[in-house]
Amino acid sequence: MRHVLIGVVVLAAAASAQQPTPRQQPGAPITMYAPEQHDLYDGLFNLSAGRIYMVGTLKDPVGWDHIDNAAATVRPAAGTTEINVNEIANTGTFEAKLKIPEGDLVLAVDKWHEFNPCQNGGIVAYLHEHGTDSGCGDNNWPKTFVYLAGWGYGHATLNGTPLYQNYEMHFMVTQGIRDRKTLRVNYPMANRRSAAGEVNPATQQIDFYIRSTEQNPKNRPNREVFMHFFGMEVTWK
Repeated sequence: MRHVLIGVVVLAAAASAQQPTPRQQPGAPITMYAPEQHDLYDGLFNLSAGRIYMVGTLKDPVGWDHIDNAAATVRPAAGTTEINVNEIANTGTFEAKLKIPEGDLVLAVDKWHEFNPCQNGGIVAYLHEHGTDSGCGDNNWPKTFVYLAGWGYGHATLNGTPLYQNYEMHFMVTQGIRDRKTLRVNYPMANRRSAAGEVNPATQQIDFYIRSTEQNPKNRPNREVFMHFFGMEVTWK
């Protein structure tokens, strides 16, 4: 009887180990320590992104493809994105200063906020997100490893004039979701070989967007994305 009980415990532990979570994925032979397990981890991240692209325009109708995995409406937006945050304290700044056809566009986070437990207070480092089995985020994008991500409320101005106020904002620094040349997202991928996700770990990118929230729908459907951008050149400082 004793041997049977031990066997049951081992099997249960093995089954539990395969349950996907934002920090643990099935079939992954490489493991790594979570940031908070490191004695010297200070939670400070300072980085920027260039080669920015805008998905769509400021005048897209309700229901437009705000993700645009086919990159059909992607266009360059000159400027940079600056991130300087403390992941442990959930403090810091995110700001994007961009040139678009309508003029000077600035987006900034005013308050960090946790909308989902996996967001760990509003800013989180080193987890899996998106896809069908990451345990965090929706499945509009493929599963990817996230080096740093933040969620909260922010604002946008156009030529110095308020455009959106107290809107939901999100940024994420990830493995390469988009092809480095075509900017398309190969998702879902035909004949996918593993659970690792349809991404290219040899590249990094940053995605960020501002969208309406339940508190401020502006006569559009709740959760409708207003502006989505991504940068294909990430620089760690």
